[in-house]
This record gives sequence, structure tokens and C-alpha cells, in this order.
Amino acid sequence: MTPSSPQLKIPATYMRGGTSKGLFFRLDDLPAPARQPGAARDAILLRALGSPDPYGKQIDGLGNASSSTSKAVILSRSLRPGHDVDYLFGQVSIDQPFVDWSGNCGNLSAAVGPCAIHMGLIDAARIPSNGALDVRIWQANIGKTIVAHVPIANGQVQETGDFELDGVTFAAAEIPLEFMDPADGAEGAGSMFPTGNVVDTLEVPGVGSFPATLIDAGIPTIFLNAHNLGYAGTELQDAINGDAAALARFEAIRAHGTLRMGLVRELEDAATRQHTPKIAFVAPPAAYTASSGKRIEAHDIDLLVRALSMGKLHHAMMGTAAVAIGTAAAIPGTLVNLAAGGGARNAVRFGHPSGTLRVGAEATHHGGQWTVTKALMSRSARILMEGCIRIPADCF
Repeated sequence: MTPSSPQLKIPATYMRGGTSKGLFFRLDDLPAPARQPGAARDAILLRALGSPDPYGKQIDGLGNASSSTSKAVILSRSLRPGHDVDYLFGQVSIDQPFVDWSGNCGNLSAAVGPCAIHMGLIDAARIPSNGALDVRIWQANIGKTIVAHVPIANGQVQETGDFELDGVTFAAAEIPLEFMDPADGAEGAGSMFPTGNVVDTLEVPGVGSFPATLIDAGIPTIFLNAHNLGYAGTELQDAINGDAAALARFEAIRAHGTLRMGLVRELEDAATRQHTPKIAFVAPPAAYTASSGKRIEAHDIDLLVRALSMGKLHHAMMGTAAVAIGTAAAIPGTLVNLAAGGGARNAVRFGHPSGTLRVGAEATHHGGQWTVTKALMSRSARILMEGCIRIPADCF
């Protein structure tokens, strides 16, 4: 008989943020080998979420078998001037032994401020009795600042409320978020548009040629026109996620877009960063029935957007992709802007599989260059469980 290994207890908080949920850890609570990047940290997060799972269910962990729920966050007090907390996000693969650290999660960004307060990472003297606390977050994956306006009631984070978010069943308290300088060379290319163009022609051998807006804002994103792909833009998850040929085509397009954006040196390297870039398709407004059964009318939205995450159509919209949508919509000539009707605009409401979402962006044009100072949207967050996660001590 193989000698048994004891279970290790690690303090953790399980939270919903926006339309995602994940495990939140204090950096100092992790075992010493996992307090820095590397194999030990990845192994702990994989085991905690229940990955890699060839069955694709994550039964032996806290993941829920979707990209929206296979996530981990590490928080620590920030030593960076003007910031309260450092936020590191890991997208945990479901069926592969891989944690992708290449981007942010905009949905879980809404949970960072409340969780930082809950974990004691914010000085108690700063927390008002009632009102809102502005928590300045350093997003360590992409080197960006996020400001979360966290509602406070009776000296505690207010979690319940009447703010409704399509893709989330129950109402909660609203948390406005500001993503500062979201397109300020977020991923090494040094430009919001890595190619220098608001629209490119993306050649994908064996698949086709597609107009595309390649933008680095919030998260690197490849936008396509729905009609160029044979879609209406009103599709729900089942229309795409059950079509293996369609998913393979999207991944081929994403890989070529990744290379075109300068995010990888070789085409095959795109497979090593499944979290980024995202791929999305847009269309002018049209009526449809959301996954909840809610009817979305064309006159209630500015455009339609569908986005894929970790190789599957997302059930709602990733927060970082929403930042990219708002930013691209504010810049005339992008595919997103054109789908919304063109012209100057500082906010759009778009339709996604679960309903609608409003996102804004402040954009200016100087010397032939577009600059976006911030993107804005509201989410909600709630603690689902707190305590300790248990993992076998020999898993790292």
C-alpha cells in the first residue's frame, strides 16, 4: 500500500465577481514555495480547482467545469505608490496541467476590492461607516490600475442590493469599476492597435480571409464580423459549443490573430496562451431571446457581441472583453464602432448570450492617435464561502 499523504489546509475565500467565480488567496497564506511564481504555485491552484481532469468536470476540486469558474486570484498589500492591493489572476485549465497568467479577469476584478477588505488588506481606519470606499488595485498580470468603488454599510462591505446583472441570477450591490489607461500598450506592443490599423485583413490558410479589428485594451481581443463567419450575432452557447468544426475554426483564426498582434513569435505558440487574446464577433442590433428566456429587443441595444473564452463561447461576457468592446466602440472605424452605427460615442449597450451590458470609455484623439484614459462598467460581487481549501500535501 502506498503511504498516505496528509491534507494541507490553506485559508481561502470563494467569491463570485460579475459573471465569474473563483478561489481567492492571500499571498502570505500560501505555502512558502508558492509565494513566488513557478511550478509549486501552479500545482496548488490546479489541485484546488480539480485540474487537470480528463473527464472535464473538475469533480475533485472547486472548479465548476467552465472557463468562468476555473479561476484563481492571489492578493497582497501593494507596495506600489498610490495603490492598496496587488491582484494576480490565474486562468486554470480544466483538462490540461496549465495555469495561464497572461491576462486579467474583468469580472473577478469586481471582487478584488471587497475581498481585500474582508482579508484585512485595507487599513480599517480608511473604511467609512457608510458610503463607498475607493480601492486602488494594481493588476499585476498586465500592469494596470483598476479603481473599485466598493459600497459600505455599517462599516462592512455591502453585498446585497438591487443591482441586476444579466448572467447572474440574483441581484446584489453595485460595484462601479474604472479601468485606467486600458489601452496604453497593455501587452508589449506599445499601441492600442498593434498593427497600427483599426481594421486589418486577417488571412487564415484553409479557413478564409476576414476583416478584423485587433485591439489591446483591457485584454488583447480579435473582433470579427458575424456575417463573415456565417453567423447572425444572436447565437447562444449551444449553437457554437457543440460544433467541433466551428470551435477549431475559431481557434485557427485566434492563433493567426495572436501572431499578427505580435503576442507570439511562432504560430504554434498561440496554444500556450489560451486565455489571451480573446476572439469575438459583432453584428448590428437585432432582437433575440437570451439564455434565461428574457427577450432582448433591437431598440434596447447598440450592437450584438459574442465572445469565446478558453475555446468556448462564453455564457455572458468577460469583463476584460467588455472593456475592449467599450474602447473599440469609442473609436470610429473599428468593426465594433461600425456595428454600433459608427460615429463618436462614449458608451454602448451590447447584447450578449445572457442579456445586455453597458460599458463606457473616455477616448480622445491627438496627433492622429487615439488615447483612452479609462473604461467604465458596473459589476457586483459576493462571498460564497470562506475558510480553508484542502489539498494533498504531496501535490507540489
